[in-house]
Amino acid sequence: MGIEGLSKEQRILRVLRKVLGNIVKDATPPPGMAHPLSESTIRDIRDLFALIAEREAELAEEAGFNRNERPHFTDEPRKSNVVTIHRPKKDD
Repeated sequence: MGIEGLSKEQRILRVLRKVLGNIVKDATPPPGMAHPLSESTIRDIRDLFALIAEREAELAEEAGFNRNERPHFTDEPRKSNVVTIHRPKKDD
């Protein structure tokens, strides 16, 4: 689904998640260096990501979307095959 098909709240949540993720990436120091954010701020960021995900799930459920759907390729092998079984005709 393109962004034009989303509600205003869904667009806000999507942008909020993206901006927050970029802030986290920019603030993350190289390995071995001290993190500039306090533990309480890191915990608050995790809680915010969880709230965003929870609300997105609620909105998807209200709209009737299945959040477990995954993309697939047309040339991907099928997981099941239909087998037709023919019964022999009865001899009278």
